Amino acid sequence: MTRYILRRLLMLVPVAIGITMVVFLLVRLIPGDPARTLLGIHATPELVAAMRAHLGLDRPLWAQYLIFVRHLAAGDFGHSYYYGEAISRLVLTHLGPTLVLIAYSVVLTLAIALPAGLLAAARRDQAADHLVRIGAVVGVGLPSYWIGFMLILLLAVTIPIFPVAGYGTGLPSHLFDLFLPALTIAINLAPLVLRALRASLMEALASGYIDTARAKGLPRRVVLLGHALPNAIVPAVTVLGLNIGYLVGSTVIVETVFAVPGLGQLMINSIGTRDYPVIQAVTLVLGVLVVLVNLATDLMQLLLDPRVRREVA
Repeated sequence: MTRYILRRLLMLVPVAIGITMVVFLLVRLIPGDPARTLLGIHATPELVAAMRAHLGLDRPLWAQYLIFVRHLAAGDFGHSYYYGEAISRLVLTHLGPTLVLIAYSVVLTLAIALPAGLLAAARRDQAADHLVRIGAVVGVGLPSYWIGFMLILLLAVTIPIFPVAGYGTGLPSHLFDLFLPALTIAINLAPLVLRALRASLMEALASGYIDTARAKGLPRRVVLLGHALPNAIVPAVTVLGLNIGYLVGSTVIVETVFAVPGLGQLMINSIGTRDYPVIQAVTLVLGVLVVLVNLATDLMQLLLDPRVRREVA
C-alpha cells in the first residue's frame, strides 16, 4: 500500500504540470486586456503599453509560462494584478470557506442518501421505493443554481430562518450560514449516491450469506445494517468520491449564488478583472484538490474492500 500511495502522489506532478499548461493558455483566450481593465477604458495606448510591460504581458507566451513555472516551483504564486497582494495569501484566505462547504455538503449528502437508500432497498418495489426513486430523478435533473434560488426564496425570504448569503464567524456560525449552500449541493449529489447504494444493497440482499443470516433468525434491521450494508457500501463510496471531485468545481456556481467568500467567488471575480495569475493559481489548487479526493477515494476502497487490496498487492 505504501508503494501504491507513493506512486499515486508522484502522479500529481505531471497532472499539476498539465493543469498549469492548459490553464495558462486558456486564460489568455479570455477576451479583454488585463492592462486596459486595470487602467480603465479612457487610458491612452502609451499607458496601456507601459502597464503591459510592467505586468510582463509584452513578453512571448513561452517566456511568461517559464516565469510562472519557475515562481511556482519556488512556492510563489506571484502577485494579483487587481488586488495587489500575494496570491498565496488570497488563496489561503478563500480556501477555508470552500473546504468547509465541501465537507458540510458531503455530510448532508450522506445524511440524505444513507437512510433513503436503506429505505428503498428494504421496501423494494413498494411505495417508499418508488417515492425515493422519483425524488432521486428530480434531484439529479434540477440545476444547482435553481435549487439555490428556491431555497433562498423559501427558507431565507418567505420563512426567514437562514441568511441569504455570507459565511459568519466561528464554526457554529459557519455551519449555520452555510446550511443552504451545502443543502443545495447535497440535493444534487445525494441522488447519485442513493442510486448506487440502493442497487448494491439489493444485490447484497439477494446473496446467499443474507439467506443464511435470515435463516439464523436475525432481526431484519441487523441483517440490513450489519450484513448487507458493509458489503454494499463500496460502490456508494466510489460514486461519492468521484462526484466530490465534480463538487469541487461546482462550488463555483453555488458560492456565487450565496456570496460565499471561497475560491469559487475569487475565481469569478478574477475572471471579471482578467487577473491571470489568480485564475491560474485557483484553478491549479482546485485541480490538485480533485486529484487528492480521487486518491482518498481509492484509499477508502482499499480499506473497505479486501479484493481491491489483493489486486494492489
